Amino acid sequence: MVMALSLRTAVSVVPPLLGELKGELGFDAASTGLLAMMPPLMFAIFGLLTPILIRRFGLEKALVAAVVLAVLGQLARAATDQVWPFLGFTAVVMAGYGIGNVVLPPLVKKYFPDRVGVVTAGYVTLLSVGTAISPQLAVPVAGLSNWRVSIGMWASVSLVVLLPWIIQFIRDRKERAVTHDGASGPAAHLTPAGSGTGHAPRLRPWRSPVAWGLAIFLAGNSAQTYVYFTWLPPYLSGQGLDAATAGTALAYFAILGLPVSLLVPLWVPRMKNPIVAISLFALCWATGHLGLYLSPLDGTWLWVTFSGLGQGTFATALLMVNLRSRTTHGSSVLSGFSQGLGYAGAGIAPLFFGTIHDATGSWTASFAMLGVCLVVMMTGAVMINAKRYIEDSAPEPVESAKTPVA
Repeated sequence: MVMALSLRTAVSVVPPLLGELKGELGFDAASTGLLAMMPPLMFAIFGLLTPILIRRFGLEKALVAAVVLAVLGQLARAATDQVWPFLGFTAVVMAGYGIGNVVLPPLVKKYFPDRVGVVTAGYVTLLSVGTAISPQLAVPVAGLSNWRVSIGMWASVSLVVLLPWIIQFIRDRKERAVTHDGASGPAAHLTPAGSGTGHAPRLRPWRSPVAWGLAIFLAGNSAQTYVYFTWLPPYLSGQGLDAATAGTALAYFAILGLPVSLLVPLWVPRMKNPIVAISLFALCWATGHLGLYLSPLDGTWLWVTFSGLGQGTFATALLMVNLRSRTTHGSSVLSGFSQGLGYAGAGIAPLFFGTIHDATGSWTASFAMLGVCLVVMMTGAVMINAKRYIEDSAPEPVESAKTPVA
């Protein structure tokens, strides 16, 4: 839960402070654009790399590596005096959080196999809390101290993550010792859900319709979300809304992720066809897009409300990682593949949204691009609707002669 709270704070704390950072560090248009692309880019790279780390070192060690990278990166970039080291340390932070994105779903499956929905609801909700709270505190904290404190203080939240895992490591060692002596213990409870111990089958996500479907679904969803986080304030300001209100609209959009993040994991697992819920959220997205395009100043808050509720698709995607895998190993492979490709596809959407507007002189084609993202998302939704699993992509075991059992 604490890890989830920390995963987006370092991302969303920087934009409100960009004005101050430009004057002190020398950010220009190019470096600002690179900063905006950094989270999805690093999330994509480490989304694809993390299953390899998990397979070699285990979920818990991968999580600790994520925390260490995030803490060191945040502290180092808060101390730097130049723009390029700031960008470099930001890449380190995002690498840590890219690992964290992937390890959370399989950790839920490993430690809470009978409460996947409830625990997912908790951590996705706190993910939204972290996204919403850090930009709200960024400027006030910087005013009381400076931008370095405002950016660096979130490292303490990441550091807290280590405390419960140190306790868990101690417990795991005791359980392994007890199990080794032949007694039963909580460690045995993890085996049916796939604890990651023993020889895991080699999964081939690129041959799995479920893995591709979830990656496509995440790409379409995240593309819309990143466009809103990047472009909603400047778009509304350009239409005549004052800058402060436009910023509040973005905060309101982020906060609306809270109720749907809590609702989805408790509601969707009970549905035979999750695409029904996804279609409802897609309708919210579509209504918000159309409203903001056709009437951005009349009904602004209504349109932002619809788009904000559409964020239920992200909570659904994280939930489906565990609903479409049988084991912890399968969950980690599906999480890494889908998030890696999904963030890679989403990372270019904000860039296209702006460049299309510059090229055409109108927002029409840019909003049409959001419509394409919706179609992409729903294509992936169709592919993950049927109840099938990432483990179905594993190669069939070679038949061997069976020894009769007396």
